[in-house]
Amino acid sequence: MSRFFWMHEDKAAAAKYGGEINAWHKLSLPGVSCGTCGETWAHTGHEYPCVDLAQLPERNEFARPRPEPFPEFARLRELVRPLVPPGAELPPGTGFGPLVGRATGVFGPIAWVWGQKLLVQREALSRLHSEGVQGLQACPTQLRFRQKDPPELLELQIEPHGRLHPDCIPPDEPPPCVTCGRFGLTRPDAPILDAASLPTGLDLFRVGNFSTMIVGTERFMEAVRRLDLDGITFQALPAH
Repeated sequence: MSRFFWMHEDKAAAAKYGGEINAWHKLSLPGVSCGTCGETWAHTGHEYPCVDLAQLPERNEFARPRPEPFPEFARLRELVRPLVPPGAELPPGTGFGPLVGRATGVFGPIAWVWGQKLLVQREALSRLHSEGVQGLQACPTQLRFRQKDPPELLELQIEPHGRLHPDCIPPDEPPPCVTCGRFGLTRPDAPILDAASLPTGLDLFRVGNFSTMIVGTERFMEAVRRLDLDGITFQALPAH
């Protein structure tokens, strides 16, 4: 079975290049104010930069972050469902469309935004494809640079798949809300992947029930290291 690695921003590489990005997705599902569990919340880690909502007449309803009662949130979620990959969970706060904002300085082959979003230069993406890395989908950004001849940074659409193994989740953790689906899980100190739930034919994904965790396969890690694409550190993750 392939080995899996939890990926983090390489702060030393970021400091070496010195580039900075202040950007986010301008369109998103609203948050939820749930009458069942009493929580008001939105997710991070669910983003579809390759999904264009411009064709929707209701596009402006996704432009202002705010909480909505669950029925209104569910109505808006169904409007975008035909545009996203089959099976996408689309929790509150799911973002859509290109990354918009400002960028300054120099960037290496791989760059991060707030330690959560992974950007690649086009040449690096081509080299990863040539190494046989599977399932990479990258989308143009709308970053504004001050310098001449700015780099072309593409955002990887990294979709949530798989789950953390129940063995690393406290047994007294409350189950997800039956209405809004909120699961108030704090990241385990020693996360374990549920091997049976992990995707095949995909070398980069987020953990489905903890989507701020970006995971790469051994093939992805080896390709990054062979190509000397600095910007990522890799932490081995057990899978049971």
